[in-house]
Amino acid sequence: QTTNPNHTALGISNDCATCHTTEPGWSPASFDVHNDYYVIQGAHTAIANDCAACHNGDYTNTPNTCAGCHIDEYNNTSDPNHQTAGFPTQCTDCHSQNAWEPSTFNHDGQYFPIYSGRHRNEWDQCSDCHNNAGNFAVFTCIECHEHSNKSKVDNDHKGENGYQYTPTSCFECHPNGRAD
Repeated sequence: QTTNPNHTALGISNDCATCHTTEPGWSPASFDVHNDYYVIQGAHTAIANDCAACHNGDYTNTPNTCAGCHIDEYNNTSDPNHQTAGFPTQCTDCHSQNAWEPSTFNHDGQYFPIYSGRHRNEWDQCSDCHNNAGNFAVFTCIECHEHSNKSKVDNDHKGENGYQYTPTSCFECHPNGRAD
C-alpha cells in the first residue's frame, strides 16, 4: 500500500498503470487528476512533473493558496512594498499565472474608488500619484491638472470649513472624485 502520497486517503486509483509507468520503480508518474485539487497553469507548468517542487515528500500539507508558496516574494517585494500598501496575498489579483510582470492593480471600489468616472485613465504609472516608492499607501492628489495651482484651489475652497491644501486632502473630502 502506498503511503506517500496516501493513495487511499486521496482517493487515487489503485490501478498503478493509471498514473505510473511499468518501468522499475514505477517512475515517472503522472497525476492526471491534479487539476481537481489545484490547477497547474502558466509558469507553474515548468514544475508540473516535479512533484517535490511543491510537495517536498509530504502530500498532506501542501499549500493551496498563492501565499502558501509565495509569501517570501510577497514579503520581500519593495517596488511597491506589498505589506505596507496592504495588497492582497492572492497573487492573481494583480499578477498573471505566467509571470510577476507586468502586473496590474485595480484601484476601483475597495482600494481607491476615485479611480473611476472622470478620473479614469488620468494616470497610468504608479509613480504618477505614489511618490514614495517605499510606501505605496502614501499618495498625492495635488501633482495633477488643476490641483497643482495652489492659489486657484485655495480660491475654489474659500469658506470651506476645515479646508487644507495637502497632498491627500482632495481625497479626504472628495472620495468619489466629484466636486460636490
